[in-house]
Amino acid sequence: MEGTTPLLDAEAVGDLVLLDPLTEESLVQTLQERFRRHDIYTYIGNVVISVNPYKSLPIYTPEKVEEYHNCSFFAVKPHIFAIADDAYRSLRDRDRDQCILITGESGAGKTEASKLVMSFVAAVSSKGEEVNKVKEQLLQSNPVLEGECHLLSPQPEQLKLRQDCGHYGYLNQESSSLRGMDDAANFHAVQDAMRVIGFSPTEVTELLEVTAVVLKLGNVQLSSSFQASGMEACSITEPQELHEICKLIGLDPGTLERALCSRTVKARDETVLTTLTVPQGYYGRDALAKNIYSRLFDWLVNRINASIQVKSGEQRKVMGVLDIYGFEIFQDNGFEQFIINYCNEKLQQIFILMTLKEEQEEYVREGIQWTPVEFFDNSIICNLIENSTSGILAMLDEECLRPGVVNEDTFLNKLNQLLATHKHYESKETQNARHVTDTSLPPRCFRIHHYAGKVTYNVMGFIEKNNDLLFRDLSQAMWAARHTLLRSLFPEGDPQKVSLKLPPTAGFQFKSSVAMLMKNLYSKNPNYIRCIKPNDTKSAMVFTPELVLAQVRYLGLMENVRVRRAGYAFRQLYGPFLQRYKMLNPRTWPRWNGGDREGAEVLLAGLAFPAEELAFGHTKIFIRSPRTLFDLERQRQERVAQLATLIQKVFRGWRCRTQYQLMRKSQILISTWFRGHRQKNRYKQMKRSALILQAYTRGWKARRTYRRYFRSSASTRVANFIYRRLVQKYLVGLAKNLPPLSVTDRTWPPAPYRFLDDTNQELKNIFYHWKCKKYRDQLPPARRAQLQAKVCASELFKDKKTLYPKSLQQPFRGEYLGLKQNPRYQKLHAVAKDKLVMADTVRKVNRASGKGGATGGTEGGTSMAGATLGGARRMGLMWVSALEGGATVSGVIVGGTGRSSAGWDGGMSRDILSILTPPLHPAPSPPSSHHRFSTRFPKGDVSITVVESPKAGTNGPVCKKKGSHKMEVLVH
Repeated sequence: MEGTTPLLDAEAVGDLVLLDPLTEESLVQTLQERFRRHDIYTYIGNVVISVNPYKSLPIYTPEKVEEYHNCSFFAVKPHIFAIADDAYRSLRDRDRDQCILITGESGAGKTEASKLVMSFVAAVSSKGEEVNKVKEQLLQSNPVLEGECHLLSPQPEQLKLRQDCGHYGYLNQESSSLRGMDDAANFHAVQDAMRVIGFSPTEVTELLEVTAVVLKLGNVQLSSSFQASGMEACSITEPQELHEICKLIGLDPGTLERALCSRTVKARDETVLTTLTVPQGYYGRDALAKNIYSRLFDWLVNRINASIQVKSGEQRKVMGVLDIYGFEIFQDNGFEQFIINYCNEKLQQIFILMTLKEEQEEYVREGIQWTPVEFFDNSIICNLIENSTSGILAMLDEECLRPGVVNEDTFLNKLNQLLATHKHYESKETQNARHVTDTSLPPRCFRIHHYAGKVTYNVMGFIEKNNDLLFRDLSQAMWAARHTLLRSLFPEGDPQKVSLKLPPTAGFQFKSSVAMLMKNLYSKNPNYIRCIKPNDTKSAMVFTPELVLAQVRYLGLMENVRVRRAGYAFRQLYGPFLQRYKMLNPRTWPRWNGGDREGAEVLLAGLAFPAEELAFGHTKIFIRSPRTLFDLERQRQERVAQLATLIQKVFRGWRCRTQYQLMRKSQILISTWFRGHRQKNRYKQMKRSALILQAYTRGWKARRTYRRYFRSSASTRVANFIYRRLVQKYLVGLAKNLPPLSVTDRTWPPAPYRFLDDTNQELKNIFYHWKCKKYRDQLPPARRAQLQAKVCASELFKDKKTLYPKSLQQPFRGEYLGLKQNPRYQKLHAVAKDKLVMADTVRKVNRASGKGGATGGTEGGTSMAGATLGGARRMGLMWVSALEGGATVSGVIVGGTGRSSAGWDGGMSRDILSILTPPLHPAPSPPSSHHRFSTRFPKGDVSITVVESPKAGTNGPVCKKKGSHKMEVLVH
């Protein structure tokens, strides 16, 4: 095999032909190691092994397509694109028809592999409108053929179907839904694919209707009855399904019911109508459904082929892609496994023969002696199955056509009689005849020794499945339908073409198909893709060695490797071989000037390999064993390491020399610039010194000339002139930038020079006082008097009363009670004979108890009047004396000098001091705020203590009596 770096990894070789040692365990271990590295493709020569990763890998991008297009098959990593490109180039350049065989069991990725092959061929093939159309139709054929297996219509009522798949007997045998699958989207994809291929809307509708008929046939139920003669008969249990089927295909329900429940038998000139039993009726129903579905699928394939068929007269080159089941070995193997394994035996036979033929042709082409290769020839197994006289299929057909009692036991007995001595056949009877005890082989079974292993087949069902006969009445009923597509599927139902000949059996049909397939494969160049399922759960990147080993056996991979390794395991063109290994001989390294073959001979002569390990062809070098190749590769890796060290050494020396030269050049440049910079600085210093000397000299000369012509006081006058000019500029600028005349605006422009700071502050004060005077001059007399009272109150109570800042904003009105409007205070208004100064609510304090209460009061010039709900009286006014302490109070307490018959003998407290205070500014001495003070009453002096306490309310002070001559006032 041609090989380069991607194939020569000793731990996970890319080509199993180079595996050493070659055992089943080492082969599976190599596949597992490559799978762990996400290398899912491996070669056996030009056979590709594909292990399904069950997840998307980034190895199918347009860049990958370009990488594998027109590349050497063994020059890149193993990939399915490589075999597709090799097949396409053989088709294009060598004018050889190609066939790609894809085998493997269900879930191994065969369908996906066929899609990848077709997508690659479509991507690299020539362009053109007609070519692009055919490519698109080819790519869309897969969704159509797959979609035939799971129908879902967006309008099921048109097809008389239900959305629930479990309603249909042919679909509810197992789960009909897959996680992550969108059936509606898949159905639309199938419809789009049909439109691309060229299906007309009528054809699509007819296709869906025929498929619906197959589903509904599975729901037709039969019941048993007895005729007058006592014979058993069957009838339709529920005719609704039957009527819906007939409505879809345009058939009389009676015609279909008679075809399902009875059978017409013709003997010479007589026609006999016999009734069917229930099992026979179900057999006929299922046979009809299978025939409709099978023929519909064949029609679909032929329709697709017709749409992409090359026009007559044009050159035709064919590339076929065959997706077929691989070898099957189950716990219970029946007729289906038997014919599938027969097909795989034939494929293995053609693989071995064509591989050996290809090997022999290459040996002859290269001028190397061909030595016969020993291998297992499975033609004996193929003859065991397909021999026309004594083969198993021939005897099965004979049993199916023989009159009399026919069943599986008679068939097995015939096999035991004819094949008792065959070394690849055995059964319980033949083992007993040889006195062999084998409990693994049950009765009613036979075993065949296939190339992939021994397989035991259960004969139950062989006769029935091989017959698979469709009653003539059912064919004629389908021909009688007015459905165009369904009618075309049953041409034998035409009454004018009635034939009494029995239809061929399923085994005979399959044998004929295999023979035709083998004929096509022999006429084409085959390419092989073996697909492997790594686990049973379809989990991503999970590898089960036991499961893979079983598939390796029945895919015949070990046999494939042995055939490929017969003779010489490795071969390569002289040019690439010499280019890769020429560093192993001093005579060919670093350059060889002669021919490629002479260079390879000189190279290998210096490596002392045994002569029997090498062979020199016309264009290629052949190496017999993988061990020799790996030894050659090991020496190359060691030599590459030595050469890498040499290259690194030379490179480091060059880099150091280059760096030194650069540093030396940089040092010279830096020194040059530094010397120039130093001389420039020295020149600048000398120039600066000369200028200073010149300046001092000129100044000395100017001063001497100045003293000669000017007075000695000229400097003072100049300075005074400058100061005056600055002051003038300052005052003129200040006049243009005076602040606003608002008395609340205290802004003032700063002084431009420090010697003007005092002047600027004095001017600021003068300007502010002037603004205030202007403001006062324009005030009315009432407002001026009010402000004077406020000033007087501020001098009395500022920083001495807690509520003073809040009451400052309230203007003094004097009369707060509304004496004229409120009838309650009319008596109090009458008592106030003097000019009214103030009227407001005050708090009365009883002398005896010290308790207080709210009452109204007016104040005149020298007296105060008080009123309660009981009456009003006038009392003398006196100042509170002996205020002690420094605490502020929130009110004032006044004492009365008069008494009344009502007994108002005590004091009053005033809460709003700032309102009471403004009319008192003429008083000579306002009370001061202290903690303790005393007041004189007619009965004696009372000591009053003011205490700040949270117990006091916010509405005013709280008075408490403490004995006969003491009172405590709680303030907040």
